Amino acid sequence: MQLTWRSFLLLLIPLLLLGLSGLWAGFLWLGLITLLIILALMLADWRLTPDARAWSLHRQHDDRLSLAAWNLVTVRAYLRRGPRPLSVWLRDDPPLIFGVEPAERLLAGRVTPGDAHLFSYRVRPPRRGDYAFGDLYLRWESPLGLFRRQARFPAAEAVKVYPNLVDVRKYDLLVRQNRLWELGLRNTRILGVGSEFERLRDYLPDDEYRRINWKATARRGKPISVEFETERSQNLVAMVDVGRMMRSPVGDVARLDYAINAVLLLAYVAAQKGDRMGVLTFADTVQAWLTPRAGKGQFLRMLELLYAVESQPVEPEYNAAFGYLAAKQRKRSLVLAFTDLTADFSVDSLVGQMIRLRRNHLPLLITISDPTIHAMARQPITDSASLYQRTVAEQLLQERRLTLDRLRRAGVLTLDVPADQLSVAVIDRYLALKARELI
Repeated sequence: MQLTWRSFLLLLIPLLLLGLSGLWAGFLWLGLITLLIILALMLADWRLTPDARAWSLHRQHDDRLSLAAWNLVTVRAYLRRGPRPLSVWLRDDPPLIFGVEPAERLLAGRVTPGDAHLFSYRVRPPRRGDYAFGDLYLRWESPLGLFRRQARFPAAEAVKVYPNLVDVRKYDLLVRQNRLWELGLRNTRILGVGSEFERLRDYLPDDEYRRINWKATARRGKPISVEFETERSQNLVAMVDVGRMMRSPVGDVARLDYAINAVLLLAYVAAQKGDRMGVLTFADTVQAWLTPRAGKGQFLRMLELLYAVESQPVEPEYNAAFGYLAAKQRKRSLVLAFTDLTADFSVDSLVGQMIRLRRNHLPLLITISDPTIHAMARQPITDSASLYQRTVAEQLLQERRLTLDRLRRAGVLTLDVPADQLSVAVIDRYLALKARELI
């Protein structure tokens, strides 16, 4: 129990009267009577205040929280009985590693007896794996505002953090509403430029005139375009480096986790397009291989596989990984290699394997640019330390550009983007390649 400022103000009145009793004896009796009235009022307020048994608290959230995304957590607070609505404050106990907005650590509201109030906040897990929420802590004010009671409610539960599924749900919603531009996909048609009729839709400024359906335009009184479906059942393979450099973070999230998020969104989009997709993870040896297949079931298999992937403190062995791929996947495929270009002694091996892969497949090298190195390369020189940092950063960026240029000249596709743009950029490139029928 905790007294509020109202209680202290009320108790101050009899204390002042008692203090003035030296001036007039009547103040003594007046102060005592006032004190008794206030104590009786406080006792009545205490009796009217519901105890912890009158409350029911329940936490709600997705069964699988998404990595590096804001996940909604809702706590349902139900008050069974009471004379009037109460002011309440709620504090949850999410895993310490989860990010929570400071303003959402303590939630306030008013709960009406016989009704439920929903408290909502968001958490951002920076790592995949198994975690646990703690108990719930609730504080509520008495009907007259003279007391505050508080209690701890058992609510500990395990929770799993999976690769980002928020982007998958968002993509699914926007594709149904024909609003994929909100996801950041630019100049890309989800349904390609094949020859199989898919649907009619409103004309867009960048549509080709030959796509206009003039009969439908005449009937509806506005320009209508035809969308065609591209060739289906094409093959995609994501090669994911889980070596030492992919465990380095960009912000508070590892490069590997950004890559896994992009692979899963790509797998979902590919399943919608009818393509077959597989995945290969590797470090110094091949860690896992999933043969390309089509359908939602393949997406779920990839989700379970990538959920358990852990980075290894070793350098990647590209020769072993690409040799394994060559033995397992003989059909022409779009091969997306997610890796890093920091380790100088392995870059030549990577470049050689990517160029060799071009003979039978369409290779796409995908790397994540580091904003910290770019910032260091642009920082002003104020002392010897800043000079050294800028020199090293500029050298790293120059070597990276030379490697990417070398691959492009050899006919290997490349994609080097910031981490927060990776998923959208990968989908954008995949759809563009599919629309051009390069796969």
